[in-house]
Amino acid sequence: MRSLVIAAALLVTVLTACSSDPPQNITNSCEIFTDKSGWYRDAKQAAERWGTPIHVQLAIIYQESKFVDDAKPPRDHILWVIPWGRISSAYGYAQAKDSTWDWYMEKTGNHGADRDDFDDAVDFIAWYVHMSNQMLGTSKWDAYSQYLAYHEGQGGYRRKTYNSKPWLIKVAKKVSARASSYHTQLARCEDTLDEGWSLWPF
Repeated sequence: MRSLVIAAALLVTVLTACSSDPPQNITNSCEIFTDKSGWYRDAKQAAERWGTPIHVQLAIIYQESKFVDDAKPPRDHILWVIPWGRISSAYGYAQAKDSTWDWYMEKTGNHGADRDDFDDAVDFIAWYVHMSNQMLGTSKWDAYSQYLAYHEGQGGYRRKTYNSKPWLIKVAKKVSARASSYHTQLARCEDTLDEGWSLWPF
């Protein structure tokens, strides 16, 4: 009987982790990982692989997609009325464009990666932050600068294209504040999450 209860609990956990619905409270990192238990394992592995802190990963996803797996940019319009194609090829949790995602798959060898899978999305973000650190010298903990490089690309960041976009600077400041909040929250629950992660069955 005890084995059946444990098996049922694990099944519920797996189904919850695989659910495509966003977490109920996306403003709290502890609640995000409690709601989506498998996500902590994914973010932790990405952090260990690329050195990008979990709270920075989450802050970028919050800004890009609000944790919606199939998020897309708005459609363009002809004569401001007739819906047309999307304004960019950005897609998924990380809002990665086709060309950038192809670059990621080529460089990492993760050729089966999907932009609407959380584990691939956080690995992509962690990798991109790592690349910005290598190419630009920006700290992986500096969510403000990392988001500017994420949005503008490393070349755009180097040319400081963000200086002509006051709105983007405001957004980057919000990402930085969000990352700081996530970091503070994680400090309260990360030990518990680590214990749960070590017991994850696969």
